[in-house]
Amino acid sequence: MFRTYLALGFQHIADLSGYDHILFLIALCAIYSLQEWKKVALLVTAFTLGHSLTLALAALDIVPVNAAWIEFLIPVTIVITALYNVAAHRFDRRELPGLFNRQLNANYFFALFFGLIHGLGFSNFFRASLMPGEEGRLVLQLFAFNLGVELGQLLIVACILLASFVAFRLLQIQQREWNLFISGSAFGLALVMALQRLPF
Repeated sequence: MFRTYLALGFQHIADLSGYDHILFLIALCAIYSLQEWKKVALLVTAFTLGHSLTLALAALDIVPVNAAWIEFLIPVTIVITALYNVAAHRFDRRELPGLFNRQLNANYFFALFFGLIHGLGFSNFFRASLMPGEEGRLVLQLFAFNLGVELGQLLIVACILLASFVAFRLLQIQQREWNLFISGSAFGLALVMALQRLPF
């Protein structure tokens, strides 16, 4: 049973047919390089704390979930993150270290807060995957599912950072240009997704 829910969590986050969570991770990491993996790890940790909390609260029926609004808000989080990347990264980090520190703190806040929304999205899938007669093992199922999601996230983030390494070192793409391309692409895809999911 543990392995079943572990696999479900991993498959859910890595499912390309429902790529909204992957797109958020891409937007979240767009302004970082492989050398900044520690900062990215903290960002992912903040995101994990957020979605773990609401996943558990929603799965235990403590927090009500409006599926239509959650499915709409998930691409909205991507749009906001992409816009922030473009707006904040127009400054040179080396020239404005104080501003960059504030930007980093804001990114942690975004990751945590938006994680709360994504966790509610995870809960819809999790509750639909519950097996009859195993309701008494909900805590263990939650833990296994969340661990699977986390493993999937780490794999996705590793791929994103490796792609940025190839772009910067081998293709000689400037980080500013990379950020504009990745964030702009994420913005466009997420905006279309949000318009398609309007709940009214």
